[in-house]
Amino acid sequence: MRSDMPVRNNTKKINVGTMEIGGDAPVSVQSMCNTKTWDVEATVAQIRQLQAAGCEIVRVAVPDMRSAQAVSAIREQIGIPLVADIHFDHRLALECAARGIDKIRINPGNIGPEENVKAVAKVCREKRIPIRIGVNAGSLEKPLLEKYGHPCPEALTESAEGHVKLLEKYDFHEICISLKASSVPLTVETYRLAAERFPYPLHVGITETGTEYNGTIQSAVGIGTILNEGIGNTIRVSLTADPVQEVKAGIAILKAAGLRRSGVRFISCPTCGRTEIDLIGLAGEVEKRLAGLDRDITVAVMGCVVNGPGEAREADYGIAGGKGKGLLFRKGEILGTFPYGQLCDALLDRICEEEGV
Repeated sequence: MRSDMPVRNNTKKINVGTMEIGGDAPVSVQSMCNTKTWDVEATVAQIRQLQAAGCEIVRVAVPDMRSAQAVSAIREQIGIPLVADIHFDHRLALECAARGIDKIRINPGNIGPEENVKAVAKVCREKRIPIRIGVNAGSLEKPLLEKYGHPCPEALTESAEGHVKLLEKYDFHEICISLKASSVPLTVETYRLAAERFPYPLHVGITETGTEYNGTIQSAVGIGTILNEGIGNTIRVSLTADPVQEVKAGIAILKAAGLRRSGVRFISCPTCGRTEIDLIGLAGEVEKRLAGLDRDITVAVMGCVVNGPGEAREADYGIAGGKGKGLLFRKGEILGTFPYGQLCDALLDRICEEEGV
């Protein structure tokens, strides 16, 4: 974590399988499968893809008993914690708990009478399975909509508070809370209020953000703002796209916020009339070839002599473009000048040699 980052909100710490959420634990990245959970083979295959991309916790939809019964077979074949997303039927939560689920996402207010909540809280307490209370602006309780007139931070937070009190009534305290909306300003204000009110870790995200391009921008603004205020303990970027892209976007947001240093930090400048090389093509090729490299390094690809040499010198490895050629740097040391067509190979060869790849 950077020294100039705000102090993280000090929440209770909970355990989701082998992962810690809250307290001093690093902010983790989550995603959700879009497979049919009862299709164990397809679900396991997608989870492995997500884990390879950097996903640390994965959620699956459990709309029926067939899906709940698949949890044990899925859990046996994956290496990251598994979360069950459950609505309306508390028996699905009980079945998932019996089959080794690591966490349950549920709204205590929509699974029927209080004895249902009591039963779920009891088994989750006994098996040390945390529960995420998921509040969404699109499904607020009618009394709260009548009270406030529309979804607002106070309504969302009051909804979460009601669910929290219901679990606490039955001596359950391994709780995580999310309060999501499709509006970035509404979500940000809600998390600010929730951070003041709850001692529990917060799962942060902007819901229903749209396709990969639009959704990534909205998520970066919303999640990034919240994280930079010291709020939030685990995140999910919600996209109408391949879930792998959610993970990549989430990791990029954590890096931009200074909360994640695993993997390459890639810097490249915008193009302008001073650029004398195909910077767009070069930057794209370098980024592509660095994808998946698990090294804590900064790589800069700069296009001209204004900021290029300075930025490249500050990076672990860098290129500063000139007219049809460029300088290759390593931590401030000029390693040589190379024609444009050789710059990418020269940079990657140096990185591989120095980093033992």
